[in-house]
Parts: sequence; C-alpha cells; structure tokens
Amino acid sequence: MSLDKVKASEKKGFTHETIETNSFLMVILILCVVSFGGLVEIVPLFFQKSTTEPIKGLKPYTALQLAGRDIYTREGCYNCHSQMIRPFKAETLRYGHYSVAGESVFDHPFQWGSKRTGPDLARVGKKYSDEWHRIHLDNPRDLIPESVMPGYPWLSKNKVDAMHIPAHMRALRTAGVPYTDDEINSAANDTYGKTESEALIAYLQILGTTLK
Repeated sequence: MSLDKVKASEKKGFTHETIETNSFLMVILILCVVSFGGLVEIVPLFFQKSTTEPIKGLKPYTALQLAGRDIYTREGCYNCHSQMIRPFKAETLRYGHYSVAGESVFDHPFQWGSKRTGPDLARVGKKYSDEWHRIHLDNPRDLIPESVMPGYPWLSKNKVDAMHIPAHMRALRTAGVPYTDDEINSAANDTYGKTESEALIAYLQILGTTLK
C-alpha cells in the first residue's frame, strides 16, 4: 500500500495522534471504556444469590443495634476500622472467616473497606465483654496503653434519639430490610433511655456472630 493510501485511511478514522491531541475526545472515550468495564463487572452481581440473599441465620439489626450503627457512622469509626476480612491466610488467621456479601445485605450503606488504623471489626462481636467495650470507648488507653484511638466519653452521657429510630427502620424496609410493623412500632420504647454507649456496644457485639 502506498504512503498516500495509508495517510488517506488514517484520515478516515481515529488515530493515536487525533485522540491524544483532543482532550475532550480522550475524556469521552475514557468514560465509555470505564463505564462499559464497570457494567460488565457490577451488573452480574445483582443476579447472584451469594451477593443478594442473606446468609443462613442473619437477622436485621434490632432497634438498639441500629441506633448503635448510626452512632458508629456518625462518629466516623469507619475511617479507622474496616469490616471486611479478605480471603488471605494472614487475615483469616488473625480475624476469622473471610467476609461474605450475604452478611451485609441488610447494611445500607455497608461498612466494608480496607482502612486499618485500628483492627478489623468484622468479627468483633462477643470477643470482649460489654464492660470492656464501655471502658475502651471512654478511654482506650485504660486497656491498651499504646492505642491511638481517641476516647468517646460523651457516649456514656448522651441518650439515644429514640424518636428517630422508627422512621429509620421504615426507610430501611423500603430498601428491602424485612422489618415488621411490630418491630417498628416498639422501636422507640426499646431504645428510650438507653445511652449512646449502650447502643454502640450492642451494635459491636453483633458483628460477625452469624457466620462462624
């Protein structure tokens, strides 16, 4: 093929030079590639039972546990603690069985992640007593002198916003969490007078206890 014909064919289509010298075109093409790749990886997960159905024995959070989860999120605990054990021997030996999607189908949003300034909390439930957690939340260095975690002494004084919990449970029910009318109606009474520390401990004590 002659040089003229090669040049003519290049003019008819995209060349590296055309794409690399046109930033707008490059951005559009990158977005198309990333979007297609993301769809190929994500869409099939919506149809897999292992990612959409709860594991055997999994129950929605109680009103008090749900209040504790809200406090966990509010205080930014996820910034230092993950709730995802990856399927590597070093992690399963330290933390226990690796995390599976069916454990988190009732979590909106889920708390998976890999940030570990502090240890992973995916299997922390029942590992320590309620009193241990209370002391640890008030001042971590009373139990772990080298801890860099700040204390949260106000949690032992603040009361749970009991009136907010039923509305939260109704919102979660629209997202697929199977709360009953009785559970929602009794939520305010179940959390009334409870401290935020009690609620957060109730949440921590349930983490990872369904899957052993």
